[in-house]
Amino acid sequence: MVRSLLVRGMLAGVAAAVPAWVFASLVGEPALNGGIAYEDVLAAASGTAGEEPMVSRGIQSTLGLGVALLIYGIAVGGIFALVYAAVHGRVGRLSPRATSAVLAAGGFIVVILVPFLKYPSNPPASSADDTIGMRTGTYLLMLVLSIGVAVAAAWAAPRLVARFGPWNGWVLAALGYVVVMSVVGALLPTVAETPGDFPAVVLYDFRQATLGMHLVIWGVLGLSFGALVDGDGRRSRARTAAPAVPL
Repeated sequence: MVRSLLVRGMLAGVAAAVPAWVFASLVGEPALNGGIAYEDVLAAASGTAGEEPMVSRGIQSTLGLGVALLIYGIAVGGIFALVYAAVHGRVGRLSPRATSAVLAAGGFIVVILVPFLKYPSNPPASSADDTIGMRTGTYLLMLVLSIGVAVAAAWAAPRLVARFGPWNGWVLAALGYVVVMSVVGALLPTVAETPGDFPAVVLYDFRQATLGMHLVIWGVLGLSFGALVDGDGRRSRARTAAPAVPL
């Protein structure tokens, strides 16, 4: 059962990677090119020639981007399937499609949106190279804490539901997650090192494109995985309900 779900999760991840690649190519690449252009202007002004990349920008923006999103989609799809196997049937009386959709929405909020609100993505030349270690560390800490607090909220939700009812219980669990993560976000250090003359439009478009790409991935993942597992369930129920053929 788990192996079957894992395969379907990876297939759904592949399905999600394709529209994400199209979105990133059409929306994200122009903003990325704007950051690279700013970096080139700085290099020309300082009289330092930029190093030639080992892989050309043409390959990076097409094949490289597609392969990276494919690997990411397969990995996220596999993890998504494992989480689905753990929660299906334990979150109310939701159908497979509804469970997948709720799980995808929750995954996007917990894994992408909340860490992004504290540490949004930046295009090239908008951050200092010598702070990459600190920025990566604080982002990963925010991500791990977001997942941990979400797991704690999910654990507390059934107990709150038993005491306060379905609606109030889930609202209290979600509110607890929001309050704790707001405190975490306030305590973690803020990274504000974007140059004052960096194009604001490039920064905004890049962050908007990054968030949009992840929204496409998680949205398609939830819908496609839900369709796959719901189709399997329908076929299984049809075989079970089929009358025996007399010999």
